[in-house]
Amino acid sequence: MKQFFKMAFASALGFFITAIVIISLFIFVFAVAISQMESTTFKTKPNSVLHLKLEGEIVERSKENPFQQIFSDYKVGRLGLDDILSAIDKAEKDDNIRGIYLDFKIPIAGMATVEEIRNRLKEFKKSGKFVVAYADQYAQKDFYLATVADTILLNPVGMIDFRGIGGQPVFFKKALDKLGIEMQIFKVGTYKSAVEPFIQEKMSDANKAQVTEYISEIWNHLLKEISVNRKIPVEKLNAYANEGMLMQPAEKDIKYRLADKLIYRTDVWTYLKKLAHSDAKEEKGLVEISDMVKAESQESQYEDKVAIVYAAGGIDDGDSEGINSEKLSRDLMDVKGDSSVKAVVFRVNSPGGSAYGSEQIWHVIKEIQKVKPVVVSMGDYAASGGYYISCPASAIVAQPTTLTGSIGIFGMFPNVEKLTEKLGLTFDEVSTNRFATTPSINRPMRADEKALFQGYINEGYKLFVGRCAAGRKVKTEKIEAVAQGHVWTGEKAIQIGLVDKLGGIQTALELAAQKAKLKNYNVESFPKKKSFMEEIFSDMQDDASDVLAKFYFGENLKYYKVLQNLQKQQPMQARLPFYLDIE
Repeated sequence: MKQFFKMAFASALGFFITAIVIISLFIFVFAVAISQMESTTFKTKPNSVLHLKLEGEIVERSKENPFQQIFSDYKVGRLGLDDILSAIDKAEKDDNIRGIYLDFKIPIAGMATVEEIRNRLKEFKKSGKFVVAYADQYAQKDFYLATVADTILLNPVGMIDFRGIGGQPVFFKKALDKLGIEMQIFKVGTYKSAVEPFIQEKMSDANKAQVTEYISEIWNHLLKEISVNRKIPVEKLNAYANEGMLMQPAEKDIKYRLADKLIYRTDVWTYLKKLAHSDAKEEKGLVEISDMVKAESQESQYEDKVAIVYAAGGIDDGDSEGINSEKLSRDLMDVKGDSSVKAVVFRVNSPGGSAYGSEQIWHVIKEIQKVKPVVVSMGDYAASGGYYISCPASAIVAQPTTLTGSIGIFGMFPNVEKLTEKLGLTFDEVSTNRFATTPSINRPMRADEKALFQGYINEGYKLFVGRCAAGRKVKTEKIEAVAQGHVWTGEKAIQIGLVDKLGGIQTALELAAQKAKLKNYNVESFPKKKSFMEEIFSDMQDDASDVLAKFYFGENLKYYKVLQNLQKQQPMQARLPFYLDIE
């Protein structure tokens, strides 16, 4: 008994000490985080270089998260496009910043996002300051962005991925057949290809034609821009791509003028400090993005504002990172009621989603238009539901590489009858009326049920086309001619009347101010970013699930996301294909 009490006491004491250590550690980390929050301003030093370290996923907006640097090794990395653009703007106006170091660590970003950064760097270079790019290995999008730099540095044993654009959509039909699941499809639009992975084993001819068309347009745009910056004819660039430059020695990249100098990462600062006329050590001479964002702004304060309202992600997918139509509608109505906001830039980066949710957001944008102009700025995607919520705006601005259009509707309902038979499950049915158990996933749909749902989808498509026609102030026949679920690049969308101007967020801001007859104004972003405590508790759940999903699925995480969306989707969908990997 005495031995038992000794062991019990020792266990209790150990638990008590462990608890104290954990609590103390939490208090320490919390104090460090608070201290980081309190340092709200940052002062640059003479002859500094802005370090644009592009690593992890680049999303529309950054999050307020003082714990990110502390636990960076355990977190899925994210950069906010808003912070990147803000850092470049401030660096251009800051006399202490001599140039920018573009440091690539295989970032994840869409083509229009890359275009947005690239165009802002073009403006930066007009100040006479330098831009130098370095990577151990340039992915294709990285290389396109890097070509805006004055000098492209490459590791002596590094590589440049330059081989053209290709897409490899994944198809689930055979897997569903093995499971005994049949997807019952209802759609309008010859090119509405989001349903194809669930009912076919390869792309339809129409879908293959449209994908070939838009990836060719994107590739030709990239070639044209690279040709101008690197002074290499387009014909030669295509010839180099056909050699598969990813597998070629770095010396060949120098020979072909795709890069300017071979250098090891450890020697990059020695190269930069000469350009910056600096004698500082690397860590003191480089200014990080997060610090530059906190640098004092040189902007004057005005009463009038132009609001940027962000709408990023799938519409009503149930994803914390996506668009909640109810919440976004409330935020938009707040902007409408704010008398200091004279114009709105609606930043849309969405492949679409719920047709119902899209209609709710469309209505609010229409209401705001009655009292102040709304200009849409399209990101990587503003297609299907993303175009639905954009069409009532005063004007639409897109990047040449934005994917938009996809005006079409579909619905999918699984029939798991064969699966339940395999599991030994049977079902019976009682009802008072003909459609009382419609839809049922335990049996195939009857002909009258299919007719009912197809009629519902047809009406949704008719409404969608009507909304677009009214928003663009054209006849429905004109929209019909470019609809049918067809996906267009921003460059092509101008030619067919779906977009008004090529450009990024800054172009949209200038256009919105012009429509509101504003000369002096400040820019304010909505919805407001979450508070410190809100971010902590939301991130604890979101980041944990992201990390776990990435750990278990690795490269196949994208396929898991596709199947996950099936559980959340509403009956009528207006969205791009669930997954298309453009490389």
